[in-house]
Amino acid sequence: MGSFTVWDYVVFAAMLVISAVIGVYYAFVGGGQKTSKDFLMGGRSMSALPVALSLTASFMSAVTVLGTPAEIYRYGAIFCIFAITYGLVVLCSAEIFLPVFYKLGITSTYEYLELRFNKYLRLCGTVLFIIQTTLYTGIVIYAPALALNQVTGFDLWGAVVATGVVCTFYCTLGGLKAVVWTDVFQVGIMVAGFSSVIIRAVVVQEGIGRIVNDSYYGGRLNFWDFNPNPLQRHTFWTIVIGGTFTWTGIYGINQSQVQRYIACKSRFHAKLSLYINLVGLWAILACAVLCGLALYSIYKDCDPWTAKQVSALDQLMPYLVLDILHDFPGVPGLFVASAYSGTLSTVSSSINALAAVTVEDLIRPYFRSLSEKKLSWISMGMSLFYGGVCIAMAALASLLGALLQAALSIFGMVGGPLLGLFALGILCSFANGIGAFVGLVSGFVISLWVGIGSQIYPPLPERTKPLSLSTAGCNISSGNLTATENPLTTVFNTPTVERPALADNWYSLSYLYFSTLGTLITVAVGIIISLLTGTSSRAVIEGVLHLFQAKMTRELSLPQEDYQTPNPAD
Repeated sequence: MGSFTVWDYVVFAAMLVISAVIGVYYAFVGGGQKTSKDFLMGGRSMSALPVALSLTASFMSAVTVLGTPAEIYRYGAIFCIFAITYGLVVLCSAEIFLPVFYKLGITSTYEYLELRFNKYLRLCGTVLFIIQTTLYTGIVIYAPALALNQVTGFDLWGAVVATGVVCTFYCTLGGLKAVVWTDVFQVGIMVAGFSSVIIRAVVVQEGIGRIVNDSYYGGRLNFWDFNPNPLQRHTFWTIVIGGTFTWTGIYGINQSQVQRYIACKSRFHAKLSLYINLVGLWAILACAVLCGLALYSIYKDCDPWTAKQVSALDQLMPYLVLDILHDFPGVPGLFVASAYSGTLSTVSSSINALAAVTVEDLIRPYFRSLSEKKLSWISMGMSLFYGGVCIAMAALASLLGALLQAALSIFGMVGGPLLGLFALGILCSFANGIGAFVGLVSGFVISLWVGIGSQIYPPLPERTKPLSLSTAGCNISSGNLTATENPLTTVFNTPTVERPALADNWYSLSYLYFSTLGTLITVAVGIIISLLTGTSSRAVIEGVLHLFQAKMTRELSLPQEDYQTPNPAD
């Protein structure tokens, strides 16, 4: 079908250069990064709009750019129900978690766990986050590079190393401000990439009406399915309930997201950034759905995946781009730049968050004599270190293949128990450290159990409900691509064995309910153990006062309206 031209590489390189220049600018503007607070939190002076765009950009990784349209193509537009989920997630994050983290003035969200429970739970949260995030960033760097390489011929390791090095460069030099402002630039590139595909697809199909019509008769407009069965992969209830728990674990407590909105100059700006970000999430979802429907309309009679033109579903979008945009030099490069902009924004946020939790949770508490200037240099060193780790994890992803997909799924379940732990601390004043720890372990074990089982015994097609694909209109005899294992889409390949009873019941639970299960188990067990071990009202009051004392002794310049005396009765 063709490959990349010089102009495509020029467009991609320009995106990387501009991102690096932004990092250099924020390394020196305003006197540079003088303290760790400047480096990790942008001096807590950020305004709502750039933070909102940054949150949106980090949400929209290359996995979203390549994977969501393929999801629509294979399973239909029921994915649109996530629009409701995103609204609930932003509401919960803005009204429940944000006020607590912002008023305490903490840098690491896991610092709250020590203030509320004990230092051991804080350490547990920090270690789980570091493991989970380093694994995830390896996938985010490598998987899209592999998908794009297979279809476009775009150099695989050149792209992996270039994006990893540039990302590490501007994170290390410019800190959080560089991360936020490069995200603002990159979200513009991502929207431009999506728009170019949508506009050209509408022209090729002679109007959006034909795309909608083809999708309707192909069964892709399956917006509503109110089946309450939790074993079905996607229904209204699994997406709204399960999706809300899953994404609240990201927006509500995950350091990568929380660190940015609590860096705003006031609590009003912090909340506003989340609500503006919601509009961005809806816009991205709309673009991804339109791309997915356009994919089906164009390939309804000749599916490239079944015809072996691509070896994995996430290669469909780059395949479409080369198919319909090969006559426009530089435009395929713009789409690849949009995919890698998603990679850069996600990885840069992860690197900055990893540096923050390492400095605040593992270094500052044990080396209290360190000056702010030294901590600032250590923060830069940690960014450089974690950038190298992320590139190394991308190399590891190329060797592990399907095993890393399993690891990503397993560590993705960490979010549920951690969300339950934070919910227990914030919503249950009588919960104690023993109950919180036992609840966390219980939720984690249950989540791992069902998660590992679902990898070994994947759900049957009647649970996932893939829609029909056709090759009736194809006039080719064989594929032109070598099938390559992709850690984004492959799962354990198990021989045909007798499936145990648990496989079609317990292990077939919708993946969106993994986080829900972990959260509810953690909270329920935490409440029961806390009540059994006994928590006096005096302990509750002492805990509240401890939080208040920690908040008031912090050297922060928060606006006066954000300081409120806690009521022990709460």
